[in-house]
Amino acid sequence: MNVGIFIYDDIEVLDLGGPFEVFSVASRIKPRLEPGSQKPFNVFTVGETTAPIHARGKFTVTPSFSFADHPPIDLLLIPGGIVSAELKKETVIHWIATNSAKTKLTASVCTGSSLLAKAGLLDGKHATTHWSDIDDMKSMFPNVTVEKDVRWVDQGTIITSAGISAGIDMALHLVSRLESESLALATAKQMDYRWIRDSADSPHHNP
Repeated sequence: MNVGIFIYDDIEVLDLGGPFEVFSVASRIKPRLEPGSQKPFNVFTVGETTAPIHARGKFTVTPSFSFADHPPIDLLLIPGGIVSAELKKETVIHWIATNSAKTKLTASVCTGSSLLAKAGLLDGKHATTHWSDIDDMKSMFPNVTVEKDVRWVDQGTIITSAGISAGIDMALHLVSRLESESLALATAKQMDYRWIRDSADSPHHNP
């Protein structure tokens, strides 16, 4: 499965790094746990162009691909950060909407949910975001039911997570959905991470 992560200036570093690590570790350890099996995920970053982007804290990342040349995406992930500039870019919103229509799953971390909402992907759905942005998201996108006090919200083909570290929990949930709970648990153990499984309104709810 191709996991494409959209990156842009002022992205939150862990919003990118957390899920990237989860899918990468899962792919590294599955062949070890199941000899002869294939790596389940191919993870890469996509920018509007391939020019380096400057994440929060001046962390610099060079996208692997641009909008013009990236491979097909099966799981599109939109991290959060300062999204005000991206919300105004028609090219970005169009790219998210167009690619989401082709993916098996689309997910966001933190304020990345606002970009999904701007693309019309959350209309009539439940979603979440960083706790400090819940009121803003409610006022900006009244057609979205914004949940609080949950780590992620799984609506089937659209999954959103709360802030920053919650993206790791959501990514582990996606590994569990797409592969197996045992691989998700092994991935969390390899990462020395305590997986928090609090979700809302999910057809794949893990209590």
